[in-house]
Amino acid sequence: MFHLFIFEKSTIPARMVSATVDSEADILSNLNINAGDWPSNLVKNLCLLSPDQIELGKMLVEMGQSHLFQQWTDAGVEDDKKKAFFDQVAKLNTSYPGGLASYIKNARELLADSKVGKSPYDGFTPSVPTGEVLSFCDDNFIKYEEAGVKEAQNAAFVLVAGGLGERLGYNGIKVALLAEATTGTCFLQLYIEAILALQEGSCRLTQGTFQKDIPFVIMTSDDTHTRTLEVLESNSYFGMKPTQVKLLKQEKVACLDDNDARLALDPHNKYQIQTKPHGHGDVHSLLYSSGLLKVWLDAGLRWVLFFQDTNGLLFKAIPASLGVSATKQYQVNSLAVQRKAKEAMGGITRLTHSDGRSMVINVEYNQLDPLLRAAGHPDGDADCETGYSPFPGNINQLILELGPYIEELTKTGGAIKEFVMDKWLAYAPVKNNPEDASKVPKGNPYHSATSGEMAIYRANSLILVKAGVQVEGPVQQVFNGQEVEVWPRITWKPKWGLTFSEIKSKVRQSCSVSQRSTMVLKGRNIFLEDLSLDGALIINSIDGAEVKVEGSIQNKGWLLERIHYKDSSSPEELRIRGFKINRLEQLEQTYSETGKFILKPQC
Repeated sequence: MFHLFIFEKSTIPARMVSATVDSEADILSNLNINAGDWPSNLVKNLCLLSPDQIELGKMLVEMGQSHLFQQWTDAGVEDDKKKAFFDQVAKLNTSYPGGLASYIKNARELLADSKVGKSPYDGFTPSVPTGEVLSFCDDNFIKYEEAGVKEAQNAAFVLVAGGLGERLGYNGIKVALLAEATTGTCFLQLYIEAILALQEGSCRLTQGTFQKDIPFVIMTSDDTHTRTLEVLESNSYFGMKPTQVKLLKQEKVACLDDNDARLALDPHNKYQIQTKPHGHGDVHSLLYSSGLLKVWLDAGLRWVLFFQDTNGLLFKAIPASLGVSATKQYQVNSLAVQRKAKEAMGGITRLTHSDGRSMVINVEYNQLDPLLRAAGHPDGDADCETGYSPFPGNINQLILELGPYIEELTKTGGAIKEFVMDKWLAYAPVKNNPEDASKVPKGNPYHSATSGEMAIYRANSLILVKAGVQVEGPVQQVFNGQEVEVWPRITWKPKWGLTFSEIKSKVRQSCSVSQRSTMVLKGRNIFLEDLSLDGALIINSIDGAEVKVEGSIQNKGWLLERIHYKDSSSPEELRIRGFKINRLEQLEQTYSETGKFILKPQC
């Protein structure tokens, strides 16, 4: 048995509607809002919202975002989804400096400028910036390296690593990609071991009574955060204390739907705004809001170094670059490298405005050429007598003095001091997949996993040449359609040779390495003395072991064997390089006890 109750159509619903309307009217009246100015679907749901949510709704309406409520249902239907919408809006509002209104306003201005073809450089005249030019291993370079190592204990490092390796043809996170296949060292391991070597070297040079832990921040994203943590934990943080490492997850920003900066709704959820990663600029607001900058300042730190996620050469230049900042008292220092005209990397440029303003900033390569032509340079971005553009290449490594950085964080503009370093020493990014890299015009950098690894071997070979080692020159080989120089596969742990002076002190008398050779040095106190290497040599040693390697070493060595990037029988991280290593024969010695040892093969 059941009972059926029938009411007249207007009885209860009419009272409910009346009460709701009165409540909505009161709310709008208290906010001095005309009901006709608000979307009706939002007005119908005001009774669900907290005062803070109503303020967010008001902001959205005032910023021309009424379309977001166009498909909303009446109160009582899908209320949880509506509240979730405002939770998302609140998060977006706090994750952007100045809030969501500022984000929309800035986007609208940029879109309007773009629509009419307005350049951000209107009124500015470009000129070549002045800066410090360093030449590897000269007296000036050595002086700055030593100063930088001493100063490292007063620095914090920030790795901007928010991306996946999909563009490279690699499905993992970019920092887990191998920097080189000889030792299987990934970029994250390379960076951490370099920071630890700086940490120890700084303590040693300053004769400190205890070693200061250098803070290391990794900027992640929703896509990479968990996987970055897994790589760190599964490898015991590569020897770094977990307390030294801080992961900051990059928040997302709203997507735009049109040139009027209307926020885009998720096509599958009318109560959710589409979002995307903010980009590298978000690292500054993240650092500020995290409170880390103040913690570092209170701890007596002086510098913050920012660097990118797939440049295997970077830490060869960091000691000298930090030394320049400390010696010259630069508040802002940008490391630049030699750059070919029209090369796809931004150029450091001085811009002087007609009103007297002047600044040194990065100008993207596709904007630099037209900017120069418009300023009366008929050839635009052209190489000068050095064979390079007079506008050095920006590699996105910044060194900021912590105090002024905190003070100026919310401001824009300002001058950037910069210095130029040899590209072979400091810059070999891994950005492109094999197919795209093979299409790069001959003579231009491939910026692939192949070229990035070969650049490490080239740099290490040239450093040893400068230190007095006879290193046989490279041969040309083609991997995945890219013609590259193949130098001897020479690698070492950062603690073996952090600076040129340190490396030179560990190479004695006459040493030589053939082109087909592989040499891996994993230990602090390994000394090469009258060594002739033609094959593969791997030395592992603890810190307390002093190893002298001398005499002639010859074996079948390790060979590079070509593989194609579409060959699914090989691991993905090798396919994108175009080769794998066939380890035929090697001399490998491990020294796990303290003491002095000599490795001299008997003929």
